[in-house]
Amino acid sequence: MTQKFKREPVKMVPAPSHGILPERDALSRPVLETRNLGIDFGGLHAVEDFNLIIGKTEIAGLIGPNGAGKTTVFNLLTKVYQPTIGTILVNGRDTAGMNTVQANKLGIARTFQNIRLFGNMSVEDNVRIGLHNQIGYSTAAGIFRLPSFFRGEREQHERALELLSLFDMQDLADHQADSLPYGAQRKLEIVRALATNPSLLLLDEPAAGMNPHETEELMENIARIRDKFKIAILLIEHDMNLVMGICEGICVLNYGRIIAKGTASEIQQNPTVIEAYLGKRKEGQA
Repeated sequence: MTQKFKREPVKMVPAPSHGILPERDALSRPVLETRNLGIDFGGLHAVEDFNLIIGKTEIAGLIGPNGAGKTTVFNLLTKVYQPTIGTILVNGRDTAGMNTVQANKLGIARTFQNIRLFGNMSVEDNVRIGLHNQIGYSTAAGIFRLPSFFRGEREQHERALELLSLFDMQDLADHQADSLPYGAQRKLEIVRALATNPSLLLLDEPAAGMNPHETEELMENIARIRDKFKIAILLIEHDMNLVMGICEGICVLNYGRIIAKGTASEIQQNPTVIEAYLGKRKEGQA
């Protein structure tokens, strides 16, 4: 039986926008900063006044009840949606006017609530799709099969296997993606996102459908990914054991607005958060 994951204590310090950062990231430029971010759908404020700052190597959590707007925030950050108002800065650069491809090249990669793999392609090819912006040869070299083409193909193959080895999946490289068990497909989606060489990895409910043992393993892997690649990770998750066990800073969303920010212990004791999840206790109710 694997040893229970234990997060190392981390000191959080105040940051602009009424946020907090791990002390180790305080002197580095934040990987993400949103300012007054919002989006309307036909007059409905799906997300409004969303201010968040994430440190260069922070593992952060975005939580809230169903329908709070969490995935909408992810869609804004990755430019699936264009904000109605506000600013998104990635490594200090404004993403205004960018599309999803440009946002990815800037350093944002994501997984999805519902797995979106290329099911009829091999495991390795799914990873190599993530390596598309790191192709080391020209179109002409590919057409005429020049030495640089074969060198680039070999490097991509080796890189794909290296990334798959993070989850001990290198021996599954030739398997069809949709033939993998559910948990392995979740891992493959993370590997594909990592292949784009992000500075911020967005995980949308990565533990969905996993049993407690798989969730424990996922926590270990998230921490290992952060440490190995020196990147920030922002995750949406309903499994509170995972969130409280791995996240350093946590942001709570309800009806499209932030209702609390803080450490795990602060969020657990916040009465506004408790009310959002459990409802308001009626007067005189035990």
